[in-house]
Parts: sequence; structure tokens; C-alpha cells
Amino acid sequence: MAHSDHHIPPGDGSRPGSSNVAGTGTGHGTGTGTGSASATGQQPGYRSGVAARLAGLPVETLRVWERRYGVSDAGRSPRGQRLYSSEQVRRLGLLKRAVDQGHAISTVARLDTAELLALTGVAPPVEAEPAELRLAVVGAALTRQLAAVPTTPALDIVASCQQLAQAPQALAGATADLLLIEASEMNAEALPLVAAARAALHVRAVVVLYRFCDSATVRRLRERDCLVARAPSDAAEVALLCATAFAGGGRPPAPPATPPAPRRLDDQQLAELAAMSSSIDCECPRHLADILLMLTSFERYSAGCVSRNAADAALHQDLARSAGHARMLMEQALERLAYAEGLPLPPQ
Repeated sequence: MAHSDHHIPPGDGSRPGSSNVAGTGTGHGTGTGTGSASATGQQPGYRSGVAARLAGLPVETLRVWERRYGVSDAGRSPRGQRLYSSEQVRRLGLLKRAVDQGHAISTVARLDTAELLALTGVAPPVEAEPAELRLAVVGAALTRQLAAVPTTPALDIVASCQQLAQAPQALAGATADLLLIEASEMNAEALPLVAAARAALHVRAVVVLYRFCDSATVRRLRERDCLVARAPSDAAEVALLCATAFAGGGRPPAPPATPPAPRRLDDQQLAELAAMSSSIDCECPRHLADILLMLTSFERYSAGCVSRNAADAALHQDLARSAGHARMLMEQALERLAYAEGLPLPPQ
């Protein structure tokens, strides 16, 4: 059973150690809004609580990263509050992704954006951020909020409706770049409604903002290429989320398009190669054989893993296929190593 993901609403603080998007809080100078432009003409920045939320970090983690590793050169407001630019927020998000992939923050803290993009496998933006985004909005309160406050990029609301159930009919035909949905409570029953609204609009991306939602529904929305986050209290945060979704920065790399080839070496052949490595100085054949055994085992495990629904089945198929492609690369590496060391390999 999926556990509940009833997060603390924005402005009420955050749970220490949470791996999801943190609340913003208002103590210790972190606030929920953005800083205003200074007299020197500097661009407004995002306070640390907002920056942490948008990067998907608990604000406590961001403070530790700043104190121990100096992860950014954020400026400060006249009151001494840290202010992060959009590019700095994006880099923080890439740092979180790198850590989620198993890299120690101490080893990646000093990498620049280009190096983090290469490390994490995130595709760089292919075009400049637009000056204006056309939105189809679900949510009366959000529509009023965005219409009343200028943002960067500018948000032009071309169509709106109050309820998600109305969206496929009410928003059909609107010429919009993004579909922006706000819902106080979100659950699995909303998934087909989100899909129907998206199909009616043919938008480039969908942003879903929620206050309370179970973690399984959040995951399934993300599997459907939606950018999902707790509903922020500031229009500037909404604009940044929309710009991120438009650029596709929140999407993972595409999975392998083709199935992997059959195994080149079975378990017995790998065991024989591993035993041969004891007679030479190089232990790499044994290590590669061990890695291949693990990859093959995970490939089989993912292919046979129990799936609760079609989305789970697709995810496990992706895992099995990815493990198979990794196995193919390591088989080729082992063949090259065996050739260099003069180790016999069975014929193909």
C-alpha cells in the first residue's frame, strides 16, 4: 500500500530529512517570496526557502550544503537574506539529482552547470527561456493570483476553468504552451482527467500543483511527464516552475528504444573467466564477471517483477531493458579485456 504523502503546506516549515520538495518556512530569513530588485538594478532573487523548494531540497539540507561545501555564490538582500538567481536554483536541482544518483555532495559541489548536466544525463535547454508563456489554468484562485502579479517570464492566461473535471471541454481548442493545474487534494482518480485535459489542448507540458497528495499519485503523474510540486504561495515560484516545465528540465533521459541482445556469456562461462583471472596479475576479468552476473540477475528480476498496473509494468520493462543494455556494454568490455590478456572466450 502506498504511504500517505500529506506534506506540510507552504509557509508552515518543512520536515527535517525529507527527500521531497521542502516547505518554505518564514523563520531565519528564508521567507516564501522573492527579493525585490535593488537600487543597483540587480535582478530579483529567490530566498533560500523558495530556492530549496524549487530545487527539490529540504531547506535544512541547503543550509548544510552552503555551510560545509559552499554550493553557490548566492548574493544577499539589504537585510542579509540569501538571494538565488534562476540559474542558481537550476544548478541546485542538478546537484540534488547528482546526489540522488549516488554521487557524494562533496565531490560535485564545485561542478559548474555544464559539468552537472553531463554527469546527471539531463539534456541542456535547446532554446532560450521565452519572455512569455501562454497558460491554460485549472483553478479559480490561481487564475486570479497570476493575473494580478507580474512575473518573469510573463504568464498569459489564455483560458481557464474552476474544476479539473471541466477542463477537457472548457479548455479545448485554446492555444496554450502549458496546462497549469492547481488542486487542493489530488489522488489517483485525477489521473485520467489530467490526461484528457492534456489531450484536448495538445500543450507542450503540464504542471500540477497540489497541497495534499499521496506519493503513488505524485509518482504516476511524473511518469506521465508532468512537473509536480506542492502549491507555492508566490506567483514568482509558479512562473519558474512553468519555465522549467517548458524547457523540459524536469524530465529524465529517454529510456532505451530497442530491446537488448541476448546474453553473450552464461553464468558458467562467466565463472570460468573469473577463475582464470587468478593466474594473471590483472583482477579485472573477475571483477567484470561479477558485475555481469549482478546486471544479468537484475535484468531478470526487473522483467519478472510484480506490477500493480500498466504504469508499473512500463517502469519495470524500462529497468529490465536498461539493465540489458548495460550488460551488453560490459560484455563488450570483457571481450576486449579477454583479448588483451589472451584469455579464451567461447565462440559467438
